[in-house]
Amino acid sequence: MSGLSLRHFALAAPTRPVAVAQTVADWVKTRRTRRALGQLDDHLLKDIGISRDAAQFEAARPFWKE
Repeated sequence: MSGLSLRHFALAAPTRPVAVAQTVADWVKTRRTRRALGQLDDHLLKDIGISRDAAQFEAARPFWKE
């Protein structure tokens, strides 16, 4: 074996579900914030310095893309 022991895998295994859960939570947050950005009115978009086109472009992006 290449220097990795079974103990290494046993210690790493419990973190995998946590990493998956964190990824899903990040996707949910991204989807929610992009949807909210797409629903802002022009006045609020102007306040944060984003054009309507830029907001719509960002809102249309898939949640899994950064």
